[in-house]
Amino acid sequence: MQTNQKESFQERFQNSRVMQIAFALSLLILPFVLQYFGNAWVRIADFALLYVLLALGLNIVVGYAGLLDLGYIAFFAVGAYTYALLSSPQLTNAFPSIAALFPDGLHTPLYIVIPLSALLAGLFGILLGAPTLKLRGDYLAIVTLGFGEIIRVFLNNLDRPINITNGPKGIGDIDSFTVFGTPLSRKLDLGFTEIPSVTLYYYLFISLVAISILICSRLEHSRIGRAWMAIREDEIAAKAMGIDTRNLKLTAFGIGATFGGVSGAMFASFQAFVSPESFSLMESVMIVAMVVLGGIGYLPGVVLGALLLAALPEVLRYVAGPLQEMSGGRMDSAILRQLLIALAMVSVMLLRPSGLWPKPSHKHKSPKANLPTNRSAENA
Repeated sequence: MQTNQKESFQERFQNSRVMQIAFALSLLILPFVLQYFGNAWVRIADFALLYVLLALGLNIVVGYAGLLDLGYIAFFAVGAYTYALLSSPQLTNAFPSIAALFPDGLHTPLYIVIPLSALLAGLFGILLGAPTLKLRGDYLAIVTLGFGEIIRVFLNNLDRPINITNGPKGIGDIDSFTVFGTPLSRKLDLGFTEIPSVTLYYYLFISLVAISILICSRLEHSRIGRAWMAIREDEIAAKAMGIDTRNLKLTAFGIGATFGGVSGAMFASFQAFVSPESFSLMESVMIVAMVVLGGIGYLPGVVLGALLLAALPEVLRYVAGPLQEMSGGRMDSAILRQLLIALAMVSVMLLRPSGLWPKPSHKHKSPKANLPTNRSAENA
């Protein structure tokens, strides 16, 4: 009996390992398949991976700690503008003293600007969490929403009296990400083939997503992760058991914000341009929807929700066009596309209220379930 159980376990382990290898290979081949239909589809995949990074960071705050954050896009903006200011001519044009120190331009090395983006975003996350420790539910959502709007308006108006962020015009001419001296903004010539820039960024983003999933998984099963979930389920009971809810909430805000800072830096490098319009309230709501629709608190569900909601608008672009022609051009295709997205989200929440891929519940059987019934006892 034990031998059969051991063999079945080994078979399941081997099958799961084969599936994991096949899934990894499919992710590596995916950009070349999408490239057959055009680089635009690879670019969509790149943005979807950026949204996965954002959703993983927000899942720490909302999914693990149970803190509703509607201003998460602010940390994305902090990371993007930190990278843009330190890797573009913006500061040298605004401050002659900086231009004198860096005559060739301010090109901060990546091993400085990426950690600095994460650190500043984490600091802003702690600053947001500190005054909201006693707030819950709707009140916390309103305060975080206001924080996100304050950051956007601040960036939009910081072009006078000293032009730091260039206001609504945005910052351009941002340095691209460089790996071993090779900028990802250029094609990589391998001799027998050329890999376009969007594909190079795809492999960078997929690597960051894999590292982020590993970090989130370790956090979920760590002592801190279990304490977060205790706070999420019942904060009063968690405090009564001796859990330091104050510091753990700040830790959740800080760690979640660092994910937003890193993804913001990647966004600035990928786009080579940032402006306040990219960090609107709608973007923050979409990130929350990715976490909730996918499966709040469950990593595979969060990743699935982020991928679907990031790619769905572009896929529906090809559906909205024919529908607009059917209406005789009376309906705007952009509005129709938003309507289709809203209908899809409402349908998912009605049919799958726990999310597309919710966390499996472990129902423990009661001891009575293992006891024989009266009829079986009589037969025995």
